[in-house]
Amino acid sequence: MYSASAEGMDLVVFDAENPDHVADRVRMHRTGDVWEATSSHLVVGAHYAIQAWGGTGVRDAFSPESLLLDPYARGIVRTGASQWRAEVIDTTFNWQDVPRPRVPLDRTVIYEAHVRGLTMQHPEIPLELRGTYAGLAHEVMTSYLTDLGVTAVELLPIHVFNTEERLASMGLANYWGYNTLNFFSPHAAYATASARAAGATAVAAEFKEMVARLHRAGIEVILDVVYNHTAEEGRHGPTTSFRGLDNSTYYRQTDDGSYIDITGCGNSIDTSRPVVQRLILDSLRYWVNEMGVDGFRFDLAVTLGRDANHEYTPEHPLLRAIVTDPGLAGIKMIAEPWDTGMGGWQTGNFPNGWSEWNDRYRDRMRAFWLPDIAEARANGVAPTGVGGLATRLAGSSNTFSPERGPLASINFITAHDGFTLADLTSYNVKHNIGNGEDNRDGAQENRSWNHGFEGPTDDPAIAQARRKTMRDLMGTLLLSAGIPMITAGDESGRTQHGNNNAYCHDSPLNWVNWEWQDWQRDLFATTRYLLQLRRELSALRPMEFGRFGETVPNANHMEWFNAAGETMNHDEWGDPGNRTLQYLASTTPVDEPFCRILTVIHGVERPIDVVMPSDPEVQFYEPLWFSTHSAPHEVPGVLRPGETIRVAGTSILVFRANPAG
Repeated sequence: MYSASAEGMDLVVFDAENPDHVADRVRMHRTGDVWEATSSHLVVGAHYAIQAWGGTGVRDAFSPESLLLDPYARGIVRTGASQWRAEVIDTTFNWQDVPRPRVPLDRTVIYEAHVRGLTMQHPEIPLELRGTYAGLAHEVMTSYLTDLGVTAVELLPIHVFNTEERLASMGLANYWGYNTLNFFSPHAAYATASARAAGATAVAAEFKEMVARLHRAGIEVILDVVYNHTAEEGRHGPTTSFRGLDNSTYYRQTDDGSYIDITGCGNSIDTSRPVVQRLILDSLRYWVNEMGVDGFRFDLAVTLGRDANHEYTPEHPLLRAIVTDPGLAGIKMIAEPWDTGMGGWQTGNFPNGWSEWNDRYRDRMRAFWLPDIAEARANGVAPTGVGGLATRLAGSSNTFSPERGPLASINFITAHDGFTLADLTSYNVKHNIGNGEDNRDGAQENRSWNHGFEGPTDDPAIAQARRKTMRDLMGTLLLSAGIPMITAGDESGRTQHGNNNAYCHDSPLNWVNWEWQDWQRDLFATTRYLLQLRRELSALRPMEFGRFGETVPNANHMEWFNAAGETMNHDEWGDPGNRTLQYLASTTPVDEPFCRILTVIHGVERPIDVVMPSDPEVQFYEPLWFSTHSAPHEVPGVLRPGETIRVAGTSILVFRANPAG
């Protein structure tokens, strides 16, 4: 147990038969700043806590009467409305030699999901397994995920967490889980009732069994982890662990003891301290080597990279260690590259070895297909052309360095935070009144468009337009260079009824609905087919940025054309009147067959005639997918270079460019 500030500590072990009775109390002894004690009562299944006392300086916050959690505890149990104790667990588990999938980055497709919300309403999963680790591991779910074609599930936080006091007082819950109590223990509420009754060892074993079954299906497990703040909230929040052990070490503070809040959650972990860096690295190693996970998405990762002056630096020792530690070799590391502090937006500015959520990709693609179209309908011309779109399609080389390449970009249209895919096409404004903040919370700017009517409608024309826009957005995501991330339920048009900040609702508002209408089955089929194309066609998965005039292994050679089939000129890139783009991507793969793909993107509502580009190496263009089709189906015939095709408004066409000779 680390504390540089404590003057004394006790280990308190509770009676297994009577959990309110103290079976053993041991005074801990200090070596340097590390405190330790032993007890014969500290056996598997035993509950224990720490009591600490010390000075009363402005940066201290000792609470000698508080029963504190061991920061390294492997199991946490709730003993009251807001009371917790650590539990000793048995860490042994038979993995049955199930190998890690180790999916290469270029073939990775991430599916962001909530353990509880994914299966709570699934009719084919046994009732007692719904909403649990075991439910996610059920064959129905693993078969669904493999059939869809994703390669990794990215789980919203499963470190044990608590609901904030403010939310609890309003009768709401922290559903998303970004309020961590402990960095080593799985959230027990996501385990089955039988596992919870058996104790923390059974909860950990159920999590491991989930990982093993997903691995057996070829699916990796990525954890969304919250190391930037804890559930102790602001200075006057609950004292559960770090604050009562060594407040001045673990939290960023001013000289007068005020918390420096760069997370928006009341506190910020001080990762400029080596002991805090070690805690986080130890936690990561535990989840990899003991719990079997394959990657991490770091919430508000900029906070982790702030130095003793609270300034972000990509050279931060923790950021470097995370991607160079031998115990974490081969593990996927993904940054949410922002926080709420000064200089908090750092997309593209993480070290080599990191991938990042690309919010610039999200914003550009939403704008192109939604508010730009709305403005063109209203005013006759869109505000932007195809220049920014093309850069994002090709891997965001203006954001990520050549050394990092397109696979540094986690491309996404939606995430847990914000509108769903369906809601982007159905709402102009957020509808968060159920969150208890008079609709003040949540992002004000969503880059959405309701297609002429706010919310649900029986108008078939509006409904069809919305569904085509969903296909355009999903198609753009899965045809872009970079690593795509799909939010659970978007593949079937899930709605949150316009709530863009549904973090506090553990209800059907957030749960995936598995009762689909025909159009939802079509959208699923479209997503599955696009993922099949992505697997089969290396031109959709470049690993490096191309360089003009050079042949770069595992990159794409890109040729850009206008609607007339002519090479794009300088003026056309920035012309808002030019919303039609053709690009021919030719691979230079090392381990896969050569392929060349032509994609046509048309970003206005009126149809246009498009001339297929002439290329001496292309004999004909074979249709693969048109976003105008409600479900994928074969398009007969081929087009020759120089031939013309009528392209419907706001649509995408994909062709295989078959070689001449």
